[in-house]
Amino acid sequence: MAGNEQDKSQPEKKKKEFLPCKVIGTLIFSLLLSIVIEWVGIAFQYWEPPGYLHSKLVMKNEFGWFSTEFQKSLLYSTPVEFVEWAILQTHHWLFVRTGIQAWLNDPSSSEWGAWIYHYLRDYVESALYVIITFIIRLMIIVLTSPLFLLAALVGIVDGLVQRDLRRFGVGRESAFKYHHAKRAIFPVMLVAWILYLSIPFSIHPNWILIPSAVFFGLTISFTLSNFKKHL
Repeated sequence: MAGNEQDKSQPEKKKKEFLPCKVIGTLIFSLLLSIVIEWVGIAFQYWEPPGYLHSKLVMKNEFGWFSTEFQKSLLYSTPVEFVEWAILQTHHWLFVRTGIQAWLNDPSSSEWGAWIYHYLRDYVESALYVIITFIIRLMIIVLTSPLFLLAALVGIVDGLVQRDLRRFGVGRESAFKYHHAKRAIFPVMLVAWILYLSIPFSIHPNWILIPSAVFFGLTISFTLSNFKKHL
């Protein structure tokens, strides 16, 4: 009996241990996806303005929204200064220290070097601007995390109230609804992150994060309203 209880508890511990890995994996996947989308748009000449100018324009718009609407935060006193520092450090370590920036400023005079510069410059510079945009959007997600916490709190209260009303009203319980809704809580947040971090054009964060927070709270409310065990 003791062995069976240990076997049952091991999967639950593994799920909790792998939660940070899922978050990190989601962020890496979102960054790579955004770079691939940007490169595909450059290859098929889909963007306007063309080439790396598209990702540069998106970066400027995103930083403009961030600098005007996130002057102060509950989590960090000077978020704009922190993001500026993070951008400078990213540019320094990824482009200056590696010599990529020097190559962009002074490409090789040989025919082969000129060919590489002509065809790869847009992709290299666009990757830089996409990474900077990713950092800005990631910081926005961190700073708006209290919104998701508030939505979760409202969802918990509403779900428990709905559960008590259902119990007192002799309503039916559904284990199917509970288990499926429970599994969807965390993916709802991950999908919102992937969508916001990977979208290849400028969009105000409120258009994605607020509906995502509302849906996150509704998922928690629906889960707890179908919770069968006594609290």
